[in-house]
Formats: sequence, C-alpha cells, structure tokens
Amino acid sequence: MSVYTEVERDDLVAFLNDYSVGELVSYQGISDGIENTNYFVSTSKGEYVLTLFEQHTFGELAYFLDVMTFFYMNDIPSAHPEADSQGQYLKKLCGKPAALVVRLPGKGVNTTATVEQCAQIGDVLAEMHIVGQSFQSRRPSERGPDWRQQTAQQLLSKLDDDRASILKNELAYQQGYATLGLPEGVTHSDLFRDNALFEGNKLSGIIDFYFASDEYLLYDLAVAVNDWCVGEDGLPETNRYQSLMTHYLQKRALTESEQANWNMVCRAAALRFWLSRLQDQLFPREGELTQIKNPDAFLTILKYHREHPLTLDFN
Repeated sequence: MSVYTEVERDDLVAFLNDYSVGELVSYQGISDGIENTNYFVSTSKGEYVLTLFEQHTFGELAYFLDVMTFFYMNDIPSAHPEADSQGQYLKKLCGKPAALVVRLPGKGVNTTATVEQCAQIGDVLAEMHIVGQSFQSRRPSERGPDWRQQTAQQLLSKLDDDRASILKNELAYQQGYATLGLPEGVTHSDLFRDNALFEGNKLSGIIDFYFASDEYLLYDLAVAVNDWCVGEDGLPETNRYQSLMTHYLQKRALTESEQANWNMVCRAAALRFWLSRLQDQLFPREGELTQIKNPDAFLTILKYHREHPLTLDFN
C-alpha cells in the first residue's frame, strides 16, 4: 500500500455517493506496502480502505475481488469489498479502477511475529488452501519463473559481482521450477506480516489479495515462512517455523513431491521478493507516500536457504 494518486475530497464524496456507507467523515493516505494507492476512509456508517489500482485494468481486477469475496463467504477471516448501488465492486476514481473494502479491526505485525501469531497463520493458510480447491476462476502468477528470469536480466548489469553471481547461480538451479508438478490452487502469494491483521495474538483477518493467482500451494506456504518465521537477525527461527508448519500440517499434509522440493520452493519465494525489491529500489516509481523495502533482507534469506535447507522433520 502506498499513495501514488492523490484523491481530492470532493472527488471522494462523489465516489462514495454510489455506496450505502453514509457521509464522509475523514480520509488519510496509507504509506505501508508498495503496489497501489490506498486510503483509510471513515464514514458515518463505518471504516473502509479505498484502493486505487495503479497497475491493473478493470478486466483483471474482477478476479481479485472475487477471491476476496470467496474466502469471506467460506469463513476465512478476510477483508471483503463493498458493492455500489448497481451491485458492482469496481468503479473509476481519478481515472483509476477503485474499490472500497471493509476495514477490519487490528493492525499488521510490524515487529517479529510471536509464536502464537505464526500458529494462527499456519492454520488459516491451510484452511485457505483447502477451501480454495473449489474456487473456479483461474489466473496465472504475474511473478512466476518467467517474470523472475526477465526481471533478473533487467537487473543483472546493475549488481556487483557477488550478487550477480548468486543471481545467475540461483536462476540456473531453479530452471525446472515450472515443471515440478506440485499441487496448485488459488494462493494469496503475498501473505506478509503487514497483510494479516491482529488484535494482540488474535487474527482478525487477511488483507491485500492483489497478488492472488494460481500457484503451487507450497509456494504460498514458503512466502509465509520466509516472512513470519524470521527472528530478530532476519533469519528463519526454529520455534516460529515449527509453530507455523505444525499448525499448517495438522490440516493439510504435504505430498512426497512437495516435501522433496521444499528447499527449491523456499528459494524461489525468496528470489521473487529479492528481485521485486531490487526492481523497486533501482527503478522507483513516483508517489506522494511510498515505501521501498530493503531487498537485502531477502538476499539474506535466500543465502540461508542455499546453505541451510529447512527441515520437515518435527519429531
């Protein structure tokens, strides 16, 4: 979440007139996150998050809003969009596709996660993967192996020799990723600590489904592990890792092929976010309030996975 497009009050009032959400009280830009413009919006009837989509067209966005609604309707604690007076989730604001989403209580985890928070993320992610098998729409990943290869070529000339060597080596190692044939389904693919809201240690909901796509379910799990399970040193920490994985595996067991390819998928998830953060750092977009996250955090995690594959033996 960031602010790339400034919304004037009169424009927002006109936008909200098509919803049954009451009168505008206040609104404020959100600086967390990266991809879209976001505002907290308070009205006389409730609290909402307004998102203006900077990278997607109207045609693409129906999928994401359908994913959010699907999980909400299947009892996954998650944010869901408001429909306007015509029953539509998407409208135009400031020339951009825009959606109004109910704001959930709680806040993202800005420090290292607790063991209990990791447990709840493992539990809810397994539930999402199970119920998601009945979701009918399909969308290929935007940040899959082809994107990783293309982005790496764009960035290689800007890296020092050590980082360029690691990147080339990792791309070669992961050449077979697309043909692993692991179980797939709808995935969040961006379930970071700032995309889950907690009140203390109690999960109140999952947000920001705008990278949702069909992917290996194992990849979704690896993305979560790479963020939720790190300690103060930025490396995977045993107690958090065991907590998240144990609660996930209690609901959804991994296949033999998933177990065999766990290290490769953990590395693929780390590589994806190292590359996207490098891209944001080296080719920044302009915005009123923007946040560029440190790419070295995921280089550190990638190096760790290359040298210390995570165990799946929790006995």
